[in-house]
Amino acid sequence: MPQPNPPVVIQGGMGIAVSSWQLAREVSLAGQLGVVSGTALDGVLARTLADGDVGGHMRRAMAHFPSPAMAQHVLDTYFIEGGREADKPYRPHPTLTISPGRAAVELSLVGNFAEVWLAKEGHDGVVGINMLEKIQTANASAILGAMLADVDYVIMGAGVPREIPRLLTEFAEGRTGHLTVDVAGSTKVHRAALDPVTYLGDDLPTLRRPQFLAIVSVHVLATYLNKDPEIRPDGFVVEGPRAGGHSAPPRGKMVLDDDGEPVYGPRDDADLAKVAETGLPFWLAGAYATPEKVAEALAAGAAGVQIGTLFAMSSESGLRPDLKAQLVSQLADGTLVVRNDPRASPTGFPFKVAELAGTLSEESNYQARERICDLGYLRTPAERPDGSIAYRCASEPTHMYLKKGGAEADAVGRKCLCNALFANVGLSQVRRSGYVEEAAVTLGQDLEGARRLIGVYPDGWTAGQAVAWLLGRTA
Repeated sequence: MPQPNPPVVIQGGMGIAVSSWQLAREVSLAGQLGVVSGTALDGVLARTLADGDVGGHMRRAMAHFPSPAMAQHVLDTYFIEGGREADKPYRPHPTLTISPGRAAVELSLVGNFAEVWLAKEGHDGVVGINMLEKIQTANASAILGAMLADVDYVIMGAGVPREIPRLLTEFAEGRTGHLTVDVAGSTKVHRAALDPVTYLGDDLPTLRRPQFLAIVSVHVLATYLNKDPEIRPDGFVVEGPRAGGHSAPPRGKMVLDDDGEPVYGPRDDADLAKVAETGLPFWLAGAYATPEKVAEALAAGAAGVQIGTLFAMSSESGLRPDLKAQLVSQLADGTLVVRNDPRASPTGFPFKVAELAGTLSEESNYQARERICDLGYLRTPAERPDGSIAYRCASEPTHMYLKKGGAEADAVGRKCLCNALFANVGLSQVRRSGYVEEAAVTLGQDLEGARRLIGVYPDGWTAGQAVAWLLGRTA
């Protein structure tokens, strides 16, 4: 059942470690729902350990992992005392497939546990984890790892997350969790399974089922998910087209404006009255980042709002300091532009990209990068004629993508978001050629709240200050 006093502000789960444990913890301490990004936390842990785990935070969290042997194995594999040499590549870590190897699952379990545990450390506020339904092969182990750290909310978008409520129940009951995986060209159903007992044995603690919030863009999806108790979430985040990161494409045929951005119309606005008819709490996202818009959402029957951009630019976010400074500077002088790129993401979803010098938003930088796909979080499984599975990504080398059955037109203009999002938070891979992976920063397109907040805090703001401002607690 939904909690009796839901938060008014949900801090968005952004990028890879932009919504860091530090950020989520500060929002939670401010009495609202702090959220860690659940994307690629296996890689975040591996690379943080390789850089020497400055401050010892990850190792402190790992010391509380329910299986000491598993945590020690991950530590022994990736930790480098004093950190790797700056010009040396990070060690590759295993990818999560429909049937992943044990090492891949263990790294995911420990990585997600550590991030949530640190966000919850030392207080009794609520903490959530944000997942992408598109990354189906990683979601089971990520969610189990978060539940081992007693996460309070799981939030998921970028698809139709109809199987997550059942998965949460299965894990909470100590049973094997199952997820159907979408496979291109499939002639049969492909399912991923994860048995907590197989990995933790006698170390498996009693797990609490977290609340589940489904991110939807239209009321039709909310109505569909609410009809069946098997797939019903505990609430909804209703996300409009101006929200950051991946957004749903316009309904109907894709039409682009003169700047090459998708055109949205009335069909893309959710009918909030119909969402309210579900009887479930809902939060509004995308252009709700001012005190007035928070009040408007509450007046419309929402429990509150979800906000990303204000928190992405706060001092506790995981964005690299130089990128954050560039964003704040351009925000202050009115030159910050966020473009909704219909081609950037290999998922096929439009993706918001801030136009910043020295990042992949510059065409010359994009063209200079060799097409490499070595992380694979956004790969799509595809069934070969013999029934085996290939994993392809529209941003990988085009000849490899075509060999796996991809269409050449789908590869045009795609950016390697996996490597770029790691670069956003200071975990750039270094190639043997000396090339250092460059960033691609995502924000929402509604900058009104950020522009006003910088007028209050010209040197930048903390997450706590952003919460207080949104709730009308500052002059």
